[in-house]
Amino acid sequence: MTLRAFMHRIAVLAVFSLLLSGCEKGNPLTVVKAVAVGVPSLAPFFEENSGLGEDAAAVRAQPVRGSLQQGDTPGLYGGSKKPTICDVTRLERFLTDPRNHAKAQAWAGVLHIATDEIPEYLDRLTPVLLRHDTLVKNHDYKKEKAAPYNSLIQAGIAILVDEQGLPAVKCSCGNPLRPFEGDTGRISVQFEDGNKKWAGYERESVVAVKPAPRKLERVALVDVQEPSRGIDRPVGTTGEKDTPFDAQRRRTVPDLAGRSFAQAARELVAAGLAAGYAGRRAPSGDAKVTATDPPAGTELPFGRYVMLTVAGGGTSASGGGTGPTTTPPPPPSGVTPPSGAPGSSGSSSGRPGTSSSKPPSSSSAKPGGSPSPPSSSTAPGSPSPERSSMRPSPPPSPASPPTRAPVTSSAPAQPPPSLPPPPPSTSAPLTSRPATSEPATSEPATDGPSTTVAT
Repeated sequence: MTLRAFMHRIAVLAVFSLLLSGCEKGNPLTVVKAVAVGVPSLAPFFEENSGLGEDAAAVRAQPVRGSLQQGDTPGLYGGSKKPTICDVTRLERFLTDPRNHAKAQAWAGVLHIATDEIPEYLDRLTPVLLRHDTLVKNHDYKKEKAAPYNSLIQAGIAILVDEQGLPAVKCSCGNPLRPFEGDTGRISVQFEDGNKKWAGYERESVVAVKPAPRKLERVALVDVQEPSRGIDRPVGTTGEKDTPFDAQRRRTVPDLAGRSFAQAARELVAAGLAAGYAGRRAPSGDAKVTATDPPAGTELPFGRYVMLTVAGGGTSASGGGTGPTTTPPPPPSGVTPPSGAPGSSGSSSGRPGTSSSKPPSSSSAKPGGSPSPPSSSTAPGSPSPERSSMRPSPPPSPASPPTRAPVTSSAPAQPPPSLPPPPPSTSAPLTSRPATSEPATSEPATDGPSTTVAT
C-alpha cells in the first residue's frame, strides 16, 4: 500500500467517525447505575440492615419481547410462599414518625403526595419480586433532599408496586422509585460501589415499566422458586390473602387480526398472555395488527409472549421458543416464562393492622394515576365484567386486505386492436374500503391491557 493510499484510508475513517459522533449527539447514552441484590445503598432513606425488605438472590432475569412493558403484563413480577418480603407497616411507622419528618417530606415529594397521605398511599401498594433487570429512576437521601439517579435494579429485588403496576418503593431501603424516562436502547450501565455485574445479566433482558391504563384489583405473580405455581395477590395486600393457581394450564392465542395494538394487548392480558413486539419502541396504540406469532388458536403457557405485527411497520417473532430477544433487531423465537392461569380472585382489602375503609378519592394523588375508573377485571382466563362490557371490534372483512386489493385481477381483458382502448378500470380502487375494521380513534394510543394480571 502506497503512502498516498494509506493517508486516503485514514481520512475516510476520520470522516466516518465524525459522522457517527454527530448522529449520536442527538440521542446520547443515558448513564445508569447498577443496583445488585444485597448491596446496600450509600445514602438510603431507611437503613438496609434493619430488615425492612428481603430480596431473592437466586432469581435470574427472564427474556423479554420489547424493552418497554406495561405494569399489568403477565409474568412481569414474581412472588413466593413467603409473604414477608416487605414490611410495609414498619416503613409506614418510620415515615410517620415526627423525628423523620424531613425524610418523609422528601419521600412524599418524589411520589407527588403530601406527608399526611403517606399511610393511605402505602396501603395501596403491593410487594412483588422483580423477574427482570428493571430500569427505574431511583432516589437516595442526601442533605435532607431526594437525590434522583437512573438505576438498573437486579431481578430478585423486592419492591412495592402501585395500582398501575409501576415500581414505587425499593423494599430493603425504602427508596422511592419512579418510571425510567430515557431510551431503553441507549443506556450505559455502570457497575460500581460494590455492585458488580451479576450472574445472568444480559443487556437484552433489561426492561422498563410504563403504567397500566387502568388501576388493577389483583396482580398475578409467578412463584420465583416454583415457576409452575402462580400467585393471585389482591392489590394492597402483602401475601396473607394470596390465592395460588396452576401456572401450567395452557392459554389460547385469540384472533387479533384487525385489532388495534392497544386492544390486542388488552385481549392478550385478559387471556394471561403478554404482548410482544420487535424494535426499540412499542407500536402506537392505534396501529392495526395484521398478524400474530404464534397464530390464533395456538396454546401457550401463562405469561408467554405473543409477537404482534402491525400495519405500516413492525415484525413478528415466535413466542413459543426459549431464546432471548434483542431490540431493535427482531428477536429469536420464544421465551420460557412459567405457565398457568389464575384461580379464584382474592379480596382487595388492606393489610392487617391498616384501615381498608379509607376513601378512594385520594388515589388521584398517586403519581401516574389513570383518569379512567378502576378496572373491574378478573384474573387471566376468568370471565371479566370489563372485558364483556367492551364494545367488541367487528371481525375482519372476508375481502382481500388492501395490499391484495384485486385492482389488476378485476380489470377487463384487453379489447381487439380495432377497438378504442377502454377507460381505466375503477372497479376495485384501493380506497374502496377502509384499511381497518374500526376507526383509529376508537382505541386511544395509551390504551392497553385492562385486567389485573401483571408480569
